[in-house]
Amino acid sequence: MDLDLLQTTLDELGQPRFRHKQVWAWAARGAHGYDEMTDLPAALRDELAERVPFSTLEVQHQAESRDGTVKTLFRTRDGRPVEAVLMRYRDGRRSLCLSSQSGCPLTCTFCATGTMKFGRNLTASEILDQALHFRRIEDVDHVVFMGMGEPMMNLDNVLAACRRLPDVGVTHRRTAISTVGWLPGIERLTETDMPIRLALSLHAADEALRSQIMPVNDRYPLRDVLAACDRFYARKRRKVFIEYVMLKGVNDRYAQAVQLAEALDPKAYKINLIPYNPTGSYDGSSREAIEAFRAALEEHGIEATVRLTRGQDIDAACGQLAAKALA
Repeated sequence: MDLDLLQTTLDELGQPRFRHKQVWAWAARGAHGYDEMTDLPAALRDELAERVPFSTLEVQHQAESRDGTVKTLFRTRDGRPVEAVLMRYRDGRRSLCLSSQSGCPLTCTFCATGTMKFGRNLTASEILDQALHFRRIEDVDHVVFMGMGEPMMNLDNVLAACRRLPDVGVTHRRTAISTVGWLPGIERLTETDMPIRLALSLHAADEALRSQIMPVNDRYPLRDVLAACDRFYARKRRKVFIEYVMLKGVNDRYAQAVQLAEALDPKAYKINLIPYNPTGSYDGSSREAIEAFRAALEEHGIEATVRLTRGQDIDAACGQLAAKALA
């Protein structure tokens, strides 16, 4: 819900300040509407239902994958499309992939979101409402800002949402913000008091190749971005996750694994190798090529894992979010 509008409305109604905390506590625990808030006067519940929409987002479509992943397409009040994903794991984890923008202005060539027309930054309430939607389905305990958009370009609203996520069930230590290397945002995150994880979408250790795959590298070269990530680790003492999507014949050769390992301090980084989820731009590396790449990294002292692909059959996997509804 729009928490600023909620406070303004409560003030106009002459309500005590604690009412805001009561309403938020119910929403954060997964309430489906004001009518469930039994410690609020019935007349106040009716007023709020009339004046403050329970969500800033409207659900347009929802699909569930064979593996239990759920993808929801929302529309904002001004008609902007937004997608978010609930990922269910066998060990009991319930992880949310949240969006920070409608679309993305950075046009990474492997990412379907980059082909969309960029809309705008999302408000903190619109970001929170993605999490609250899934909290109404079941308990959640992890959040990654790896959905639509570049979170570091909307960091004020992302951090404002993060400050409330513990009420929803997600601690700061189980929250990660992924960036393509937006340097000012990395520097600002380093200075925050919240122990949020940092993930860097890297995909090539060669500057020229990375610029080809990710044009943002021309603005913020990888050497400067890695230096900022090193400073993040030095201050936070929390490893930086490296996201590396495996593209057949592009970035999956042995020499490229060695180059990547040589660019990273083993104490400061862990690599997640991501099987490419088809968006039409590239072919994905084979399982054998991914395993050989992982082995080469570990030979050179870098911890690496291969990420499980979730929700590919409903276009909910990494790089596939493009506000396209599937039955």
